[in-house]
Formats: sequence, structure tokens, C-alpha cells
Amino acid sequence: MLPSGRVARALAPCALSVALTLGLSTLAPAQVLDAPDPAQMEDAPPLGYAAVPHGLQIPANIEMGAPSSVVWTPKNTLLIFNRGPHPLLEFNPDGSFVRAFGEGEYIRPHGMRLDPEGNIWTTDVNGHTVRKLNQDGEVLMTIGIHGQPGEASAGLLNEPTDLTVNKAGEIFILVGHGRGEPRLVKFDRSGKLLTSWGGPGTAPGKFDTPHSIVVDDAGLLYVADRQNRRVQIFDEDGTYIKEWAYKGLPCGLHLHSDQQMYLASGFAGEVLRLDENGKAVGRTGQPGKGLGEFGEAHYMTVAPNGDIWVADTVKPAIHRFVRQ
Repeated sequence: MLPSGRVARALAPCALSVALTLGLSTLAPAQVLDAPDPAQMEDAPPLGYAAVPHGLQIPANIEMGAPSSVVWTPKNTLLIFNRGPHPLLEFNPDGSFVRAFGEGEYIRPHGMRLDPEGNIWTTDVNGHTVRKLNQDGEVLMTIGIHGQPGEASAGLLNEPTDLTVNKAGEIFILVGHGRGEPRLVKFDRSGKLLTSWGGPGTAPGKFDTPHSIVVDDAGLLYVADRQNRRVQIFDEDGTYIKEWAYKGLPCGLHLHSDQQMYLASGFAGEVLRLDENGKAVGRTGQPGKGLGEFGEAHYMTVAPNGDIWVADTVKPAIHRFVRQ
């Protein structure tokens, strides 16, 4: 059942091709809003940020496709993972262009993370692979086989969405974006399978489109279980601890260097700052077509100067918010 409020369009069976293009589950329709829907918005005061033009200087011969993820690198640069012909685009803090790389290596870019050593990790949801790259863009490891979905026990992945790497170098990958079985798969630092947990459902430890994952300094894993409208928390062995419920569809978790947690709440078009209990204590953004308004707040990062950058796959756009 779709939430109340003004809905621009729903991903329904008659729009199967649109659903597959967006990489969304056709089993649990998601919605793209034209305007704020109180049924999906969290009750929180303004975050104290304002939207501004992103200011990125994209060369005329470089095309940026729909941005799917963003990170701020140890080199103090902004890295954008996007669904265009140049999947990885890098920019200096002043917006000047640094480079493009990754051409021809991805089918559908999705999530991107940095590990504790500063390596870049990417997920290709339709390519069924996870890649580890160094800061020069050289591929150091690939988990899965490009274009081949399957079980982790057979050395394959099925629709990987996001991942995180803990202090020990262990790799935690979310799989199952709608067609694959939703699970959390754990590997050692060399890419050897250790264990997995999950499966479809609404019970604790089950998932419906596990979409984002981060690990904190204590080793706790936080999983944005999107279609179940919650964040589930596990220890590193898969023991369920608790969950946080939300009105919207949690898309992108970001854990800042000071352990401050943020959540990009997808089609609700919100960026939320969370307290230690998962409660939204600040919010900015809304659905729409204007500056700082979202089609889908997908993944986000926070720059060293405090600016918030958000990848929006549906509008599509890169959003920048600065402190007021």
C-alpha cells in the first residue's frame, strides 16, 4: 500500500521497464514524490543547512550520468560514482576537475565506500561485482564475476548494493536489490567467504532490499533495510541487536569521522542527522525539482569543511548543502 500524500508516479507492473532501470524491486513498489509527504517525513528541527549550486567544473568532453554515490577521499577530493560513460569523477575542493576513470568497467554503479586504509570500494549492482581500488584507481581485488549473478558459496554475488570494511579488514557486502535474495555476506580481508545471514522477510535479521551499511568504532554494523523502513544493527558475527524504524525509505547511511550518523532517506527527500538511538535530531531537504530538492536522496558524504554532498539517482543531480 502506498503511503498517503501527493505521489507523482508509482513503480507498478505496467512500468516494469522503469522499475528495472532504477534497479528497484517490483515486488514492493517504491514511489517518487513531487512534494513533501508528511507520512514519510521525520519529525525533526531544521539541520541548519542551505542548498547551493554544486560548483563542480565538469569538462565539456566529460558526461556525468546519474550520480549513485559520493565519498570524500584522503586526498581531500570529492569522488562521484555515476551511471554515465565516465563512472568515477574526481574533483578538488574548489570544484576543479581532477580526472575520470573506470570507463567500461561497470554496468550499473551503485554504492561506494572507503576502507580504513583509504582504498576505494565500489559495487556494481547489475554487474554483480565488488571492486577494491587504490587511490590511483588501480583494481586490487574483485569479488564476484562480472555479469554473473549467483551465490557467495560459488564465488559469486547477486545484486550487491553496498559494503563496509571494519578495522580488521573484514568485508561486509549487502546483496539482493530486488531480484537476488537479500543477505549480508562477510568475507575476510583476502576476499574469502566467512559467513552470511539474512533472507527475505520482516522479522529481525531478515531484509527487504538491504541498501546501505556502515560499521562504527565499536564494530557494530548498521544496515539500511530500505523497503522494511528500518535500520537494523548487528554485531560482526551477525547477531541481531536492535533496529530503528523510519517513516520513509532509508537509502544511504553515512558515519562521519566523529562517529556522527547521517541518513539519506530516499524518496522522502530528506537528509537526517541521527542521535545514538537512531532518532532524527535534524533534517534538511524535501522532494521536488528545485535547488536542494530530491528525486531520490541515494547516498551522501560530509566534507571536511562540513558541507553535505548527496547523490540523487532519480533527478538526477549532485546536491550540495552548506551550513547557514
